[in-house]
Amino acid sequence: MSLSGKTILITGSATGIGEAVARLCHANGANVVIHGKDADEAKRVTEDLGERVLGRTDDLADPATPERLVNATVEAFDRIDSLVNNAAIITRKDMDASDPTQFDHDFAVNTRAPLFLIKAALPHLTESKGQILNIGSINAHCGERNLLVYSMTKGALVTMTRNLGDVLHRENGVCVNQFNLGWVLSPNELKAKIAEGLSEDWPDNVPTTFAPCGRIMK
Repeated sequence: MSLSGKTILITGSATGIGEAVARLCHANGANVVIHGKDADEAKRVTEDLGERVLGRTDDLADPATPERLVNATVEAFDRIDSLVNNAAIITRKDMDASDPTQFDHDFAVNTRAPLFLIKAALPHLTESKGQILNIGSINAHCGERNLLVYSMTKGALVTMTRNLGDVLHRENGVCVNQFNLGWVLSPNELKAKIAEGLSEDWPDNVPTTFAPCGRIMK
C-alpha cells in the first residue's frame, strides 16, 4: 500500500492508537500531522519520524482548534487527503459523579471537535476526493457503569458518521467511515488501570465477562 504524496491529519496521534496509525501511514509514504495535547509526547513522535511530518499541540476543547489545525496542515503540505478523528477523553465516572462541566468538556473533545474538523477540512477533502475515519468504541452500544458520558459521546459519533457518510459521499465524493474498537491496551489505559489499584500484569488476567478471550487488544 503506497500513500506517497498523501497528507493525513490524525488527532490524538502523539500516543496510543493514534500514534500507531500515524506511524503506519508515514511508513507507507504519507505526510502526517502528529497532534496531541502533551507537547513532549508530540515532540517525541515528530522527531522520531523525521521528515514528512508536522507536530501540533492543540486543545480540542477550544472551539478555534479545528480550523487552526486544518489551516496548519494545508500550510505545511498544501492538501489534505484523509482526516482521522482519533482523539478522545475517557472520563471514568458514573451518573452520580458526573457533572455538567465534565459532560460539556467530554462532548466538546469527543464529538464536537470531530464535527468541526470535518467542516474545516471538507473543502480540501472534496478537492482530493478524500476520506474521513472516525475512531469510535464498542461502548457506543453498551458501556460500563463508570463510562456513561464517554459511551454517550461515542454513540453520538456513530450517528454523525452515518449522517455524513450518506451526505458527503453523495454530494462531495468524500467517504466517511467509523471503526468501533473494543478494549485496547494503550499506554493511557495501562496507567489508568494501575492507578485504580490493579497489578501491572492485569492485561493478562482480564475477566472473560469483559473480554471472552481473556485478554485485550495490544
